[in-house]
Order: sequence, then C-alpha cells, then structure tokens
Amino acid sequence: MSTPAPAATESAHPYSPAYSVAGFGFVSGALSVDEDGRAVTGIEPALDAAVARLTERLATVDMALTDVVKTTYFVTDVSLRDAANRHYEKIFATPRPARSFVEVAALPYGATVEIEAIAHRG
Repeated sequence: MSTPAPAATESAHPYSPAYSVAGFGFVSGALSVDEDGRAVTGIEPALDAAVARLTERLATVDMALTDVVKTTYFVTDVSLRDAANRHYEKIFATPRPARSFVEVAALPYGATVEIEAIAHRG
C-alpha cells in the first residue's frame, strides 16, 4: 500500500509546487493522485487526476492550462503514450504545448503519471 501524497495546500516538501517570475509559471510535477493524495488507477482517470493537480498548481500562480507552453510527462509505463496523446488533444487547443514523454521506474505515492509544466502569460 502506498502512502498518500500531502494535500495540495500543505508545504511538506522543500520546494514550491508552482513558482512564477517575469510572466512565466513553473509547475513542479503534479502526480496522478486524488484530492486525498491517493494514487488513481486506470489510464484515463490517472491522466485526468494529474491534469487536475496540474490545474490546481497553475491556479496558485494565477495561470491556467491555456497558459502552458511546455510539459514533461513522467510515466511508469511507456505504453501509456497513445492514451496520453489522445488525452493531450482533448485538454490542449492547437497549437498544443511542446511535450516530452519519459518512462521512469517508479513515481512517488504509487502514482503512474506525473506532469510538470512551464507556462507563460504574454
């Protein structure tokens, strides 16, 4: 059983979940966990949960998904790529943000997806 992640409003880590400077927003990895910090299972629900956490973090620096210019997806199974591509098309309008897609051995709290982002408001 995995340990739940700290709530989004907690400062349990020595870094900022989101930080803004000079019109840019930098969002630390948003995990595929629910509001209580428990890992979300299933491909689509996990992607939705990671985007929900990303959206919450963007909001703390007065930004939104429409401001995102670059994302990095960390996944525990590279076969999630096709589902992630379909999901990306649903959540981002064209031109879509640049994206990197990286398979990792594991993610904190048993999550299967983690998304970090750079946003810009021009």
